[in-house]
Amino acid sequence: MPAARESLLDAAYTALARRPWSAVRMVDVAAVAGVSRQTLYNEFGSKEGLARALVRREADAYLAGVERALATHSDARERLTATAEWTASAARDNALVRAMLTGCWSERLPSPTLSAVPSSSAVPAQRRADGPLPSPGDFVAMVRDRAVAVLSGPGALRSDTADLARCCELVVRIALSCVAAPPGEGGVADLIRTALPRQAV
Repeated sequence: MPAARESLLDAAYTALARRPWSAVRMVDVAAVAGVSRQTLYNEFGSKEGLARALVRREADAYLAGVERALATHSDARERLTATAEWTASAARDNALVRAMLTGCWSERLPSPTLSAVPSSSAVPAQRRADGPLPSPGDFVAMVRDRAVAVLSGPGALRSDTADLARCCELVVRIALSCVAAPPGEGGVADLIRTALPRQAV
């Protein structure tokens, strides 16, 4: 049922763009996706299960974008700049990504608990997304670690992983500050290039 699942998540995301999560009705999500309400409940177990799966999908999409940004250039500084720009852009364009990265969940959004949730539903756990959801600190660590893995891989110039990890974390934290307070002229890229001297990475 992967196609129906994606259709349901797309429908939930579209509904959320139009009205607060508290006003999103399961029957409407199912109708937009072209499935029965029972199919929706079979897939996610509950509205909370749908919310967790939606948040998980947006988190995975954000992290996939990080991977793409890290693969776009051969120069380490440019890879980190692209990652920071992607982070700021994704958070600007997607309220769920912004909430996940900052921990600031507005009343319009679902705010699923970050810890794993017990469930007696027959729906498989991986589909319900009952596992723990990443916190803002988890995202910082995940992006930092992915950047370090790419930049310290074969052909990398840096051998000091601790210094590299600090540089990568700094970039992520600068990007997150740009989410909270968008930069002026020059944008995220100028901030990153200023913060990271050429020899830093």
